[in-house]
Amino acid sequence: MPQDPVERRVVVTGPPRRGRPASGYYRPRTEIDEQTTLGHTYVRSLMRTQLRAALAVFAFLGLLIGPLPLLFAAMPDAHRLEWGVLGFGLYVPMVLLARWYVRRAERNERDFVRLVEDR
Repeated sequence: MPQDPVERRVVVTGPPRRGRPASGYYRPRTEIDEQTTLGHTYVRSLMRTQLRAALAVFAFLGLLIGPLPLLFAAMPDAHRLEWGVLGFGLYVPMVLLARWYVRRAERNERDFVRLVEDR
C-alpha cells in the first residue's frame, strides 16, 4: 500500500522558546538602558575610572607647574628664562600628558564596552 502524499499539519501548543532568555542570564546593556541599580553601578564604575585618570593628570600638572612661581621668584631678572620655560619647556610634557590621558580614556571606554557587550 503506497502512502498518500498528504501534507501533515503540526499544531504547536507550547510557548515559543526562542524569545525568552535562559534563567540566570542577564544583559548589562539592558540593565543600563532600563536604569536599574546594576546598570547604575556599571556606569558609575566607568565614571570612576575616568575620574581617576583625570585626577592623575591634574596631580601631575600641579607638580609640574606648581613650583614654577617659586622658581621664577628666586630668579628675579630671568624674564627670558621664564618665557622659555613657559613657552617651550612645558609644551612637550603637556602634549605627552594630554596624549596619555586620551589613550587612557579610550581604553577605559573600550574595556567598558567589552564588559557590556561580551556577556
